[in-house]
Amino acid sequence: MKTILTVAKELLTQGVREDSVVADFTMGNGSDTLYLSLLVPRGHVYAFDIQPQALENTRRRLEEHGALSNVSLILDSHHRLEEYIPGGIDAGMFNLGYLPHGDPGVTTRRETSLPAVRKAVERLNPGGVVVVVVYPGHEEGRLEGEALQEMAKGWDPGVYDATVFRIVNVPTCPYIVAVERRKP
Repeated sequence: MKTILTVAKELLTQGVREDSVVADFTMGNGSDTLYLSLLVPRGHVYAFDIQPQALENTRRRLEEHGALSNVSLILDSHHRLEEYIPGGIDAGMFNLGYLPHGDPGVTTRRETSLPAVRKAVERLNPGGVVVVVVYPGHEEGRLEGEALQEMAKGWDPGVYDATVFRIVNVPTCPYIVAVERRKP
């Protein structure tokens, strides 16, 4: 069986071209930012995190792979995306939770992650996808996931397709909430 992160990347890439504008809304240590940078060599990646260590880890990873030229590293909360991304996006990625190998007390929070996801979905170009990986193994992650699924139920089915991909017999396993904006 494919891993959740493999499925997330497959969903993310379906509407992406070499010149797409994409966003990594939780850059962490830069794995997804690097993946996106290589995916859109003639496009642009906006990558967000609130932790200076995440930005430095990501910058180092991108430099090691020669993949920094099409990336804007943003030390700010993803819920303020409209201050940095001037138009629509073709794809967006969220990995909720905390920085791997970082302080597990610093996590994404419903107060900012839900507005960020809503704004990202609203900025989707037709055919674009926002993929959110939820980590319900800690209390805030569980609550984020529940609130995110409730929000996704309210998106207009004539405009968006919202899907949950989950391993149902392991309740603490990460899962995906994906939203695609339909093509006209």
